[in-house]
Amino acid sequence: MNNREIAGLLRAVSAAYEIKGENVFRIRAYDSAADSVDQASREVKDLWEEGKLTEIPGIGPNIAGHLEELFKTGKVKHFQEVFKEFPPAMFELLDVPGIGPKSAFKLTKALGINRAEGATQNLLQAAKTGKIRMLEGFGEESELQIIKGLEEFSRREDRMLLTAATQLAEEFVSYMKKEKACLRVETLGSLRRRAPTVGDLDLAVATRKPEQVIKAFTSYPGVKKILAAGDNTARVIHTSGRQVDVKTQTPQGFGALLQHFTGSKAHNIHLREIAIEKELSLSEHGIKKGEKLTEFTSEEKFYQAIGMKWIPPELREDSGEIEAAQKDTLPKLVELKDIKGDLHLHTNYSWISSHDAGVNSMKEMIEKSVKLGYEYVAIGDHNPSTNSYSPDRIVAEIKERTRLLEDIKYSYENKNTTRAIKVLNTLEVDILNNGKLAVPDEGLSLLDFVIVSIHSSMRMGKDQMTQRILSGFSHPKAKILGHPTGRLLNKREGFEADWDTIFRFAKEKCKFIEINSWPSRLDLPDTLVRRALQFGVQLVIDTDSHASEHMELMRYGVDVARRGWCVKSDIINTLSYAKIIDRLLK
Repeated sequence: MNNREIAGLLRAVSAAYEIKGENVFRIRAYDSAADSVDQASREVKDLWEEGKLTEIPGIGPNIAGHLEELFKTGKVKHFQEVFKEFPPAMFELLDVPGIGPKSAFKLTKALGINRAEGATQNLLQAAKTGKIRMLEGFGEESELQIIKGLEEFSRREDRMLLTAATQLAEEFVSYMKKEKACLRVETLGSLRRRAPTVGDLDLAVATRKPEQVIKAFTSYPGVKKILAAGDNTARVIHTSGRQVDVKTQTPQGFGALLQHFTGSKAHNIHLREIAIEKELSLSEHGIKKGEKLTEFTSEEKFYQAIGMKWIPPELREDSGEIEAAQKDTLPKLVELKDIKGDLHLHTNYSWISSHDAGVNSMKEMIEKSVKLGYEYVAIGDHNPSTNSYSPDRIVAEIKERTRLLEDIKYSYENKNTTRAIKVLNTLEVDILNNGKLAVPDEGLSLLDFVIVSIHSSMRMGKDQMTQRILSGFSHPKAKILGHPTGRLLNKREGFEADWDTIFRFAKEKCKFIEINSWPSRLDLPDTLVRRALQFGVQLVIDTDSHASEHMELMRYGVDVARRGWCVKSDIINTLSYAKIIDRLLK
């Protein structure tokens, strides 16, 4: 089984436990393990063979034991026992937006949908014939939402998250660079443009010996099946189930090939229109004037030949970048090296949270920040559950957590040590349905600042959701709006809100909007990032880490910022500690 299949299996166990009413921590353990498997940089089976399963965050001895049984026998007896009382169709519905485990179970049981094959189509048919609205606990509105979710699910392509595509590409690139005939190896397409999701993987290789490159590529140990192998191109299926293509070109013509297959389609069409006006013809081989073909070793020279500056791949979406390149007004985009701190981290601090807790301790998260060379870090957790704690108890819990963090941070803020780093005390606080924050003012006053987020009731109307956000965001301690749209890539569309109104509010009140680097979020989306900049809003790139190794995901948030045309000054956590603390505590 590949990582996607293993993560799906673990989420199925979590869903079954939720329906059975198992301990909430047991449910979260399987969800956390599934997330870690999804984000693993290597195949989990390979890590098992090396005896490194428990090095994956969230995979403890119990789950590791089940995975070992899976890899040895192809099944897990305990999982089979858990699943046997549920219809197989139920598990097919778990990826449909708006259908949770309990709803999936109720629907399949009530409608007699048992087989996994065709489960979504059968449910859609039932919904369109009015059968769902007749079921207890559903109704007409629920039926319409289910139809919307099923139609969205049917349109969804089987696309990789950017992180998964990057990891697979880096695996191939690292291997190909060992082949002496490979003079240069680059990714192509939506991956090179750093789009949030990626289809098949395409690589470009500069070489004078294409036959050696093709042989090396098709001989890679991770290749499951060779679909095609020609003189200059090859196509394979990786053990992950993903298709990977390679295209070769001589060093003299590599720049043209790289530009052509990076795209986007709209960007390239616009370039061709400009070229035609100059009586030029563009292709992956170079630029033709009449019958004369000019080759290009680099993209820079290719773009220069049609009268413009080189355009960073992230901007190539035909959204004004070509005009800016012609005028030499392209922005100097923010870079990963510009980031000076991470302001959204979760630890394993043990109170009963309404959301999943982190894996590592406060100290371990700070230590990782030091290793990353950060100047400052904000240590946060989700707020204590309002269902589990009274307001007075929430305040008492925050006081105790603050005392613990103060004791830890003291040793890190001593400037006489090479491990010096400034530590801020924060929480990620829910904006409740009524717009109030889930922590009393007395508790909020103990924190340096808070990140406010939406985690529930995401199907509110646009106006209601906008007012809910503005109400929670207006609290003096609320400085950052976390994962603003609530989207989960390949799973859930973001909720509707009046973003222009929210951006105006953020600008006027000196509030900041987050670009969340978590792979399934990458939220704020790049289109809204650019819109926010038009209102003069400043943004913050955070990782939303739930384990110390997740802090390395910052690069993906930077990708989003670059696609949104952000320069260094647009991102507040490129500022020094002295400057950012002035913004956060103002």
